[in-house]
Parts: sequence; C-alpha cells; structure tokens
Amino acid sequence: MSTTPAHPFSTATGTDVRVRFCPSPTGTPHVGLVRTAMFNWAYARHTGGTFIFRVEDTDPARDTEESFVQLLEALRWLRLDWDEGIDVGGPHGPYRQSQRYDIYRDVIARLTESGHIYESFATGEEIEARNVSLGRDAKLGYDNFERDLTDAQKAAYRAEGRSPALRLKVPTEDITFDDLVRGEITFPAGSFSDFVVVRPNGHPLYPFVNPVDDALMGVTHVLRGEDLLSSTPRQIALYHALIEIGLTDFVPRFGHLPYVMGDKNKKLSKRDPESNLFLHRERGFIPEGLVNYLSLLGWSLSHDRDVFSIEEMVAAFDVVDVNPNPARFDLKKAESINGDHIRLLGVADFAARLVPYLAAAGIVTEPLTEADRAILEAGAPLIQERIALLGEAPGMLGSLFIAGEALVHEADALASLPANTPEILAASSAALRDIPETDWANELVHTTLAATLIEGLGLKPRIAFGPLRVAVSGRKVSPPLFESMEILGKTESLARLDRLAAVRSV
Repeated sequence: MSTTPAHPFSTATGTDVRVRFCPSPTGTPHVGLVRTAMFNWAYARHTGGTFIFRVEDTDPARDTEESFVQLLEALRWLRLDWDEGIDVGGPHGPYRQSQRYDIYRDVIARLTESGHIYESFATGEEIEARNVSLGRDAKLGYDNFERDLTDAQKAAYRAEGRSPALRLKVPTEDITFDDLVRGEITFPAGSFSDFVVVRPNGHPLYPFVNPVDDALMGVTHVLRGEDLLSSTPRQIALYHALIEIGLTDFVPRFGHLPYVMGDKNKKLSKRDPESNLFLHRERGFIPEGLVNYLSLLGWSLSHDRDVFSIEEMVAAFDVVDVNPNPARFDLKKAESINGDHIRLLGVADFAARLVPYLAAAGIVTEPLTEADRAILEAGAPLIQERIALLGEAPGMLGSLFIAGEALVHEADALASLPANTPEILAASSAALRDIPETDWANELVHTTLAATLIEGLGLKPRIAFGPLRVAVSGRKVSPPLFESMEILGKTESLARLDRLAAVRSV
C-alpha cells in the first residue's frame, strides 16, 4: 500500500457533474437538511448534471419507515426532483444502504486483501491503558499499534473469544483539499488515527459506506453540512484506498455548507419549531416561497434582491458563491417572502391552494360544492394581497361560507367597537335597505355607506366602517368590507348588521 497518496480530485464540469442527497430517515425533515438537498439539486440543475437521491438507513435503532416516507414527501412537495435513486432507479442501485450489504462485503474483502484495512482487537479500555502506560493522555485515542499483528497474536485474541473490528490504514502525510465553500483546508499528518470502518459484528460504519457509495455512484461533488467537515479527511483517506484497488479513479470535490442558526445564534435543532419543514407547510408556506427563502440561507441571487423564482435561482446558482458563515433562520423574513410569492400566483392557482386549508378547518368539504366554489372564486382575490401564509385563509374567508347565525364575534373585535355602534348599525341598515336586490354590488354599497356615515354623520372611515366589519366577519381584520357584502348578498349582509345590533343591546 502506498503511504504517499497523490490521487486526483474530480475535474467534472457541466453534464459530468454528479451530486447526491443521502439523508438518514430519522425524525421529521429539518429545514437545514432540506437546504442541503436544495443546494445539491440546484447545482445539478444549473450545470446540467445528475442529482442522486439515496437513503442511509443502516441504523435500525433510529431509522424509521415513517421518516423515509416523509423524506420522499418533502422533496416532492418542494419539487426537488431527482435523476437517479429511490423510486426512480438507475445504474447504481439499490439506493437504500440497507439493501447494499453484499456490495460492502465485496469492497471490504478487496481492501483487506490489498492491506488497506486490518484487524483490530483492542478494546476502548485497553487503548486508554496503553496511553497511560506510555505517559500520554488516556483519552488521546488509538495509535495504530495493531497494524502489524502477527497471525499468532490474532489467533490468541480469537482464542479469548474476541472478534476484530476492521480499521483503515490512514496516510502518514497531510491531507489537503480545496473546499468549494471554504477554500483550502489542511488536516496535518497525525491529526487522526486509523479508524474503524467495520464493527466486530461485521456491520460497516458510516465513514465507510458513505464514501463507498459515492465512489460506486460516480459522485463528483459532495455538498454537505459544515458539521461533517471533521470527517472529510477520513473520507479522503478511504478514497485513496478505493482508488488503489480500482473502485474509482478520483476523489470528489467537497463543499461544506454553513450551519442554519436559530434564535440566540445557536444551531437550529430538531427541537426548535422553526426546524420542522412540515410545520411550515401546515402554516401555509408554499414551495416557491420556502425554496426562495431557504436558498438565502448561505446564498443570494444579488445584493439587492431577495425575491426570485426557482428558475432564476437555478440559472444563477453556483456552490462556490455560497457564504461559509452561519445563516440565521428568520421566520418573519421567511413569511414575508412567502407572501410575495403568494401574490405572484395566478388567482385560480391561489384559490386552488386554499382548498386544503379551508377543508382542514371544516369550512368546506372536498370536492367543493358549486356554491362553495363560487364563494371561493369571488373571495380568494380579496385576500391574496393581504396574507403571507395560506393558513391565514380560514380566518379571513371563513365568514363568507357560513350562515350568519353561526358567525362568532371575536372578543377583541367586540372590544374594539365604539360607543356609537348602535347608531352606526341602525343608520347603515336603513340606508342599505333602499338598495334594490338587483343593484347590490360593492361600489353602490360603498357609496351608500360613505354618504350615510361619513358625510351624513360626520364620522371618520375607521370609526364608520369598523362596526360593519365586525358585523359582517366577526373580526377586526377581514377581507375588504364592501366586496364581502357583495358576496354575502343583501339579505345576509343586513341580517348580520341586525345580529350585531342585537348583541350590543344585550
């Protein structure tokens, strides 16, 4: 085995680029994990290369089928399609690690035969005791002392009932690579020792199977989180061995993406609500808005533009432009950008996206009745400019779908009513009753009420129309008042004014 590896890094560009997303199916998808998937996807789409999606599901204590299904759902919801991998297939399958053990056993045998990995029988306690006996810190770690065990020594260990782990012989020189995000990084010789790649029970570990899969799948660029940077020299060391046995002929380029931070500049953890991708979907983020915002966590289209389409991001994205500094997840900014994307939707598209949220709130049923569809088509344009999340739609539009007697006047809305509310309601009802049913439309309703309340009673618009808004919607904040009254119709609108008047008189 060569102790001075000088193997080439990938020079792939354009359509030769191959990137991968390879999560472990544990828990609900995290926005930081999704950001990593998105940057890989965007780089593949930008270069015209290949995006591979595989799953590292070899930890039965933590991996779940539910989480696996959620990963698929997350990528599909965000429209991050893949070219090879789960449910798509490809020439390098299977794409679940749990189905690749025969492949790993073959590679292990080849590395053992070539002398790149060797048997290690020492326990953790024995390694600590050795360090103490040599005058070193007990926690210093393994010092490669079993590289040259004799057959007799190995047989003696086996006679004691021990099974060996397998360790990789690491290079004795510095390991240097040019990180696509962080520039040149060097790990000095001796900064890490021969490490375990296969447990005594024969189970291969992540530092082994991950690079092996990358090598066999021809991955040219490994774009992953900064938290994995410390494992990169070990992966490169293994790559040197894989090249020497002919499994591949290059080391991939590495790019380590910045942390996603939460409040107080701490890494966003799975315990933080903001980390839960599906919670954002439940609240009413749309894929276009969330992808736009997540792309800003370490990258930008330009210094003065935060809102852009997925197509614009793909056209401009290059991993070398990613900022290595941690990026903070700002929920308010994310919601603002999502609102911008909501306003970019076609009205019919926007209305269709509201249906699941209205149905979940029990306001409509699916499929929509013709009556509910007509109300939605009329009501959706009224709130498209006013909401940042689709989840706000039930509160904003709900009053248009229910009968007036079912309307609940919210406490803060009732508390906001001025003392002259009875006078306002009485004057409004009297004026509106003179409008013929056939002429009932928002413009005439508006001019009639303005003439009655603002010109006639001398009220300011906020005082004049506030009680009407509460009467019609039950809320302080609602869709435009006069357009809502047009949708409800004359009879229902007047009934709601009368109902609030009755409530105020109690």
